[in-house]
Amino acid sequence: MFENIVVTIYYILFALSLIYGMYFAITGLFGFKNYHKSMFGKHKPKYKFGVIIAGRNEEKVIPALIKTIKEQNYPKDLFEIFVVPNNCTDDTEGVSRKAGATIINCTVPVKAKGDALEFTFAKLTKERKDLDAFIIFDADNLVHPDFLARMNDALCEGVEVAQCFRDSKNMSDNWLTGSYTIFYFMQNFFMNRAHMNYSASAAINGTGFMVKKNVVADGFHTVTLTEDSEFTGQCALRGIQVAFVEDAITYDEHPSNFVASWKQRKRWTSGTLSCLKVYGGKLLKNFFKTGNIANFDMFMLYAAPVVVVLGFFLMIALFIFHMLDIQLNDFFSYMYASGALFFILFYVLNVLLNIFVVKYNHKKVGDILSGIFLFTLFIATWIPINIICMIKKTDTWEQIKHDRANVNLDDLVSKK
Repeated sequence: MFENIVVTIYYILFALSLIYGMYFAITGLFGFKNYHKSMFGKHKPKYKFGVIIAGRNEEKVIPALIKTIKEQNYPKDLFEIFVVPNNCTDDTEGVSRKAGATIINCTVPVKAKGDALEFTFAKLTKERKDLDAFIIFDADNLVHPDFLARMNDALCEGVEVAQCFRDSKNMSDNWLTGSYTIFYFMQNFFMNRAHMNYSASAAINGTGFMVKKNVVADGFHTVTLTEDSEFTGQCALRGIQVAFVEDAITYDEHPSNFVASWKQRKRWTSGTLSCLKVYGGKLLKNFFKTGNIANFDMFMLYAAPVVVVLGFFLMIALFIFHMLDIQLNDFFSYMYASGALFFILFYVLNVLLNIFVVKYNHKKVGDILSGIFLFTLFIATWIPINIICMIKKTDTWEQIKHDRANVNLDDLVSKK
């Protein structure tokens, strides 16, 4: 009797996990719609951008970012660069001013990036009537010369909020930076491009996103450590689609140190769990009320850490059932019973998928080989992170050190 109850609970939880995985597997196929075709037409320069960079101890890398923004293929009178130094102990402000940025001194406490953005949006929407939209970059970025032109195209076609394409400026450093690169390539194609193609929303992921001024005119307020994901959920609740502008490209500096990566991903997971707590119920309620699929999408994304942990414990349960010779009658259990063959097959399929996204983005497989073969390990290390954050969430933002200032943008652009 007890065995039947346990097996029934296993099947219920397994079915929920399977439905969750199938949802993203099926929706991800929409990434192939209009394969390699731009989603927006070309338009004449029209809109004026306020480019915002919130910087904390970024004196080594921020001048290179400002330089790539100033060299945009876009009229110089249609954008202005604003740097918002916060909690700095270096000369981020001085080097930014010297590079040609306007400095905004943040007069409120900044515990997370969202605080700096809230202050800056409020100030600029009030004082700068000439600005039409804002673009947010992280200080470690480099920016493709056509970035602003492509965001202008999106605005001309009615877009109010948009996420750019995130590429890497140090993908070949080691397996970790290679894995980060593949992670964002996956997100670009199977999440942002795919979900926009079936009328849901792309997900804002930290940097290179654009927001029209009217969207934040009444305020920008976030309460979690992941202001990007939180703002995406807020947009879904407001019925604002987040567009994916694939031809607007930023190049990030990914952590090459595992400890730094661990801290960063703990912050991401903690923020996601907070978003699930704060917005999960609201998103489901709004989905059933309005039928707007973006609400359901965001609920599913916020639930990811919970489902990953659930899947891990289901694997442990499966192992115990196998050891106790408890018979299960689902396909997954049969595959698991095949032993190493199951895991080898899963790994090979993952490697092939990694190669696909690398080739799709016109990168050389040899430049990111360690990332391709160790991406599975990168994802696996997220399991203990999720478990830890479900027990005790991170509540402080820790700086990720950036120092790759000698990267040639022309080399990166030529690889895209």
